[in-house]
Amino acid sequence: MNLRTAPTVNSMIFWALLVPCALYGSALIAQYGFGLHPCEMCYWQRWPHQAAIVLGLLALLLRANVTAARLLVLLAGVAVIISGLIGLFHWGVEQGFWEGLTSCSTGASGPISLTDIMAAPVIRCDVPQWKFFGISMAAMNMIGSIVGGLIILRLWKNGGTSAS
Repeated sequence: MNLRTAPTVNSMIFWALLVPCALYGSALIAQYGFGLHPCEMCYWQRWPHQAAIVLGLLALLLRANVTAARLLVLLAGVAVIISGLIGLFHWGVEQGFWEGLTSCSTGASGPISLTDIMAAPVIRCDVPQWKFFGISMAAMNMIGSIVGGLIILRLWKNGGTSAS
């Protein structure tokens, strides 16, 4: 690894890991720490963050190969923005701008008993469970993911430096 490229690649990888970990981590804290159960679309928003975390970890493992690391960081940034776009769609459903694609359902897999169904909380995608100064969690994810993803892509474009 060239010593001149190490800090730039490392800063890209740092942000490619920090942004999805912070956003996904905050969703898990809301769920397990504060009892805010996710709806189906909330889970949809988590998948790109999970993918971005895996891509960021692969970039970290392959950072000696600058080309591979940059490609993985680019993909991680795109995944984070995709989560933001899903958040935009979810926010629009919450606002009544359009209908969701599906009714919210349980995330359980395999056979489900009537007891499981009756015990599961019913979480509607079109009604925010919690707002902070009028901003729902879907809107927070939308803003955080799009801004965070753009930061990652800007670093990628600039080769990892913050200078333009």
